[in-house]
Amino acid sequence: MTAVHEDTDTRSTFSHSALFYRGRAEFLAATVSFVREGLARGEPVAVIVPAPNLEALTAALGADAERVRLIDMVDAGRNPGRIIPLVLRSFADSHPRPVRVVGEPVFSGRTDDEYPACVQHEALVNASFEGRPATLLCPYDTGRLAPSVLVDAEATHAVVVDGDGPYVSPRYAPEDAFERHNVPLPVPGDALRVPFDLDGLTRARHTATDFAADGGFAGERLQDVALVVGELCANSVQHGGGGGLLGVWRDGDGVVCQVSDRGTPADRLAGRRPATPHQDGGRGLLLVNQIADLVRTHVGSEGTTVRVALRQ
Repeated sequence: MTAVHEDTDTRSTFSHSALFYRGRAEFLAATVSFVREGLARGEPVAVIVPAPNLEALTAALGADAERVRLIDMVDAGRNPGRIIPLVLRSFADSHPRPVRVVGEPVFSGRTDDEYPACVQHEALVNASFEGRPATLLCPYDTGRLAPSVLVDAEATHAVVVDGDGPYVSPRYAPEDAFERHNVPLPVPGDALRVPFDLDGLTRARHTATDFAADGGFAGERLQDVALVVGELCANSVQHGGGGGLLGVWRDGDGVVCQVSDRGTPADRLAGRRPATPHQDGGRGLLLVNQIADLVRTHVGSEGTTVRVALRQ
């Protein structure tokens, strides 16, 4: 595996590259040099990868690991919708200097429900950091991920690094990748369905919380269900044509709440833009991303659907 080096000065620009590696040794060969190069330049560095890779990289860095922000992606990024505002931008915005990040949002073990959200996250990183100085490297384990996943990675990253070195991706098209995973989200036949408008917001919220409570939700997590449904339904009333349809169903020991309306969001980064100290409103979708275990969105000709999964 070729070590990752910046051949040009990227400290005043944004770089978002995919690292194709096979196995732990190749992962370490590339990421250790990438991290140490950032530290040598005086750049704040964060590593956000699943625990096994995090532990291996921490050991390989030795004393240098104390100068790196180390985050378990399985925990911090279990909902891909929270990675940009609450992990990447939170780290980048806390430093006046250009930052360097190793981030592995796509890893073996992601579910079929999570994966489309991961691809859309990778596509939106480019828009979120447009014009901002940062260097992001996203590892993809070619020995454990399907070939179609690597195709998506080439679509969401302008540069790919593999065993032969870096190359410009011939498939780079983040907008196309985003739309490829903008798939319909049907409500299952056994779901509760609650149409709502402004006057029906309270009924919709109570229906969802009663359903969750019957399934074992309690305390703070039950309050999270109420908050999610309240925010999504209020957003539909305000921006989605005055109302919508709430669907609620169980998924194992968790609950899924889905809201559909006739609106079409003008901003794909809605819910992924960090809140500013003096921001008036606009925090609802960001809060939903923060507390949910997974958020999926579909935008079509008939409107928008937002699906939120919460585990106990």
